[in-house]
Amino acid sequence: MLEAKFPEDPLPLLEINVDDTSHIALRDPQNCLLCANKPCTYICPSQVFEWEEEALKINYSRCVECGACQKICPENIIWEYPRAGYGITYHY
Repeated sequence: MLEAKFPEDPLPLLEINVDDTSHIALRDPQNCLLCANKPCTYICPSQVFEWEEEALKINYSRCVECGACQKICPENIIWEYPRAGYGITYHY
């Protein structure tokens, strides 16, 4: 049996310095009500988006800056890199 080259839990390799200002926003939150499949809630690998009581909640502090949300919903999700000094740092 081959030994794994990577740790079981990748989270120790990540450090997130959370800003008090979100780097993710919606152009029009009402558009989310019209979205049938809500793909942002399952495409994001760190579960930033969550449907809660007829509104989309954005937990930007969980973002790993992959940009998948903007690819799946470019017409409504505004995603930018966090301000300098904030966001994710990968440790190897």
